[in-house]
Amino acid sequence: MHESDEADDAFAHQKLVEAVENQLKANQPEAAQATLNMLTLVGYSREDSLDLMAQVLAHSISLMLEKDEPFDLAGYEQALRRLPELPGAQA
Repeated sequence: MHESDEADDAFAHQKLVEAVENQLKANQPEAAQATLNMLTLVGYSREDSLDLMAQVLAHSISLMLEKDEPFDLAGYEQALRRLPELPGAQA
C-alpha cells in the first residue's frame, strides 16, 4: 500500500468514527449507544468500540453502494448489535 493510500484510509476511517460520534450525540440510531455501552461493559475501550462501530458503518455503506440501494438502517443496527463480531466474519 502506498503512503497516500494509507493516508486516505486513515482519513476515511476518521470520518467514519466522527459519523459514529454524531450518531451517539443524536442518539440515532438508538442501537449505537446500546452497542457502545455493551462493548465497554465487556471490556473494550471507548476508542476500540468506536473503531469497531466505524467498521460496521463502512461495511453498511459499501453494501449500499454495491447494491445501489438506500442505506439499510435496520441492517446497520443488526450489525451493530452483533459486535464484536464484524460483518462478514464467519462464526
